[in-house]
Amino acid sequence: MSRAVPEGRPAIASPAHFEALHSASADPWGVHRRWYERRKRALLLSALPREHYGFAFEPGCSVGGNTVALAARCSRLVAADASAAAAMRASEAVAGLPQVRVEHWRFPDCWPSEACDLVVVAELAYYLGDADFARFLAQVPAQLAPGGHLLLCHWRAPIADAFRSGDSVHEAALAGLPLAHVGAWLDDDMRVDVWQNGGAPSVAATMRDGLA
Repeated sequence: MSRAVPEGRPAIASPAHFEALHSASADPWGVHRRWYERRKRALLLSALPREHYGFAFEPGCSVGGNTVALAARCSRLVAADASAAAAMRASEAVAGLPQVRVEHWRFPDCWPSEACDLVVVAELAYYLGDADFARFLAQVPAQLAPGGHLLLCHWRAPIADAFRSGDSVHEAALAGLPLAHVGAWLDDDMRVDVWQNGGAPSVAATMRDGLA
């Protein structure tokens, strides 16, 4: 099932497109009510290798559905969206969570000023044009602290207003990122992949090395 583009909206993703979507609806994708979205959050959180992260970044936060969940796993979290309306609603969703800051940023033009222990890019990268997508892949290794994780999560069905499929996002990342691929989930609906920027291996890998 594709995500239809509302009548009168631009057919290809742009900041104006997402501003229009969030201005027209308080929750354009039903992130607080749809089972797909709630299941996605559970899988995303389960895929994170660490129980807790110091500093995390979530670009494309929309109205803050994932942001609230990630906040419980982070000492500090910066969430950002290119839509001012989305950033405002995300700020309302995380009110009372002092460890979270929401920014009105266009990605990948803006990153936090410090290296991240975790970067979560969920259902965003297929909306990046070719130049921005290439820039994201080139920039993200330098944005991760040693041992830091990148998590990508994307819908696998066709999306009417996207530049590429979820599968092509993940295949490009697997082929091009100079990071260790440390986890994955794949089903008919979604795809989750996790990379690590050097650092200590997993507990299982340490045990295997010790037994070798």
